[in-house]
Amino acid sequence: MLTKEKVQDFLKEIEVDDLVNNFQIMGNDVYIDMTAHSPAMHEKKKLEAAMKQAFASEFGEDIHLKLKIVSPEPSEIQLSQIKGKQIAGIQNIIAIASGKGGVGKSTVAANMAVTLAKMGFKVGLLDADIYGPSVPTMFDTEGEKPISVEVNGKSMMKPVENYGVKMLSIGYFSGANQAVVWRGPMASKALNQMIRDAAWGELDFLLIDLPPGTGDIHLSIIQEVPVTGAVIVSTPQHVALADVRKGIAMFQMESINIPVLGLIENMAYFTPEELPDNKYYIFGQQGAQYLAEDLGIPVLGEIPLIQSIREAGDVGRPAALQEGSKIAEIYTETARKMVESLLERNKNLPPTEAVKISTMAGCSPKAKK
Repeated sequence: MLTKEKVQDFLKEIEVDDLVNNFQIMGNDVYIDMTAHSPAMHEKKKLEAAMKQAFASEFGEDIHLKLKIVSPEPSEIQLSQIKGKQIAGIQNIIAIASGKGGVGKSTVAANMAVTLAKMGFKVGLLDADIYGPSVPTMFDTEGEKPISVEVNGKSMMKPVENYGVKMLSIGYFSGANQAVVWRGPMASKALNQMIRDAAWGELDFLLIDLPPGTGDIHLSIIQEVPVTGAVIVSTPQHVALADVRKGIAMFQMESINIPVLGLIENMAYFTPEELPDNKYYIFGQQGAQYLAEDLGIPVLGEIPLIQSIREAGDVGRPAALQEGSKIAEIYTETARKMVESLLERNKNLPPTEAVKISTMAGCSPKAKK
């Protein structure tokens, strides 16, 4: 017979007794109220899965664990965060990021944007890759310029629009062959202008295509706007996934604390056009799945390496626009999973705040003497 003493001893054994606020036993049901280490959604899921597995292993399948996991009280670091100014009319801001370059992040961002628009959402796309803007090429809008419009007596930029997506990119302001040679502060200022001085109108989603890595641009974005969540793009091979860990770690830092909605595995396998049912795992198999399981975040989709994706991006018509195609179907399912993850995040967590970062190292400033 299961007793309170046995459960209490077991909670001490697995070192979670300090997280337990209350527990009761009613027959074969064990009711436990706990406080998670962090308010992040993936932390709660990770704790819940670990608890259920541990109880099933120790007490058998006949014992039913009923968990209620609540968020912890905000720490001093979280209380020091400042609430960012909301952008009027924009419901959700999603950062599309990667740990390293060359994983197809911009291609994924472009296809996710047009897929969400096809699903009936109002979508904007901000190309925050200042030094390598690719949105104008991928949306066949090279040479176009945002026009000036007056909104409430203020002059604003009207985003360029194509395929139902509103877009801004530094590529619309610099020449096609002109290199953007800017220091960090100048790049950050340009980005802030594209975010704040743009007439985005009503949007369900503003996707922000971040540059690879972790640096000035990333910090500027999370300081300037309250990012709802991040989507991480990677390829399956080990060298890419190692950098993805660092990218995810940046969003999960206590001083930043932006929920990671999930991981998209790009170039997951190769499918030749003449053999559409064949899959060749050129860069390895299920690398992103193993990483996602380890970190407690969902895999939103596996995007294959298909020649038409590259061709479509080069001619400025994202592959997800190909009605009835396999790739359009895959992107639709990926976007659906992202929206589901977002809805769960919005249900379980308060709105994200912009971040106040004291130093580049994330350390507290020295006390004044």
